[in-house]
Amino acid sequence: MRTRHREPQTLGEGTLDRMARILAARNIDPATVAVPAEDETVSPLEALSAGMPPRYRAAVADHPQVLAWVRTVAEAAVAPNRGARRQVTIGPSLLMAGVVGAGKTHQAYGAVRALVQSGVGVRWRATTAADLYADLRPRPGVDSERELAAVSRCPLLIIDDLGAAKASDWTEEVTYRLINRRYNYELPTLITTNLRISDLRAQLGDRVASRLAQMTTRVEFEQVDRRRHRLAA
Repeated sequence: MRTRHREPQTLGEGTLDRMARILAARNIDPATVAVPAEDETVSPLEALSAGMPPRYRAAVADHPQVLAWVRTVAEAAVAPNRGARRQVTIGPSLLMAGVVGAGKTHQAYGAVRALVQSGVGVRWRATTAADLYADLRPRPGVDSERELAAVSRCPLLIIDDLGAAKASDWTEEVTYRLINRRYNYELPTLITTNLRISDLRAQLGDRVASRLAQMTTRVEFEQVDRRRHRLAA
């Protein structure tokens, strides 16, 4: 999953082609997405929202540690050339831990929206750990190594539900290669998990757990399933 943001512009043929590729990468039917007329402009926030899952298009980050992360990453953003919009390059990472339904994924998407609202350009991807492993599993016609490299190098990555997928030697190795590259290059990563660090260590191995402990700030969420709470209300 990936998206790219630019300064507001008229939707020409090239822009429409790029939007089509983004939607195809996210398995979104273009017919279900409202596309502005060619004489209209698309703001960076509108472009971001178009590439997000509908449930999180209005997500707002309000956790103090998440907002502090947004400020730090925004301050580290660099313009690729004079007069260009600043882009996310390097920065810290967050490990957001809590029970199912605590709002971790909402905060992660809200953090990306907050970055764009602050005037920073963001090239980003979002995936669940289970979907990541499914996409990278070797099979005919798929260049798994190229896809892993693309995910590993993405300037901003959301990894949802780390530790939820069935563990194996292969998933441990893939996770290590992904996390190790992002650790070495200080690429900001937003990770959500329902597990404790000790459980992540057992699930993903010492090498991954050690890097996560050093590269991330741990954010503890209230131990309340908000989804279930809404149903009971």
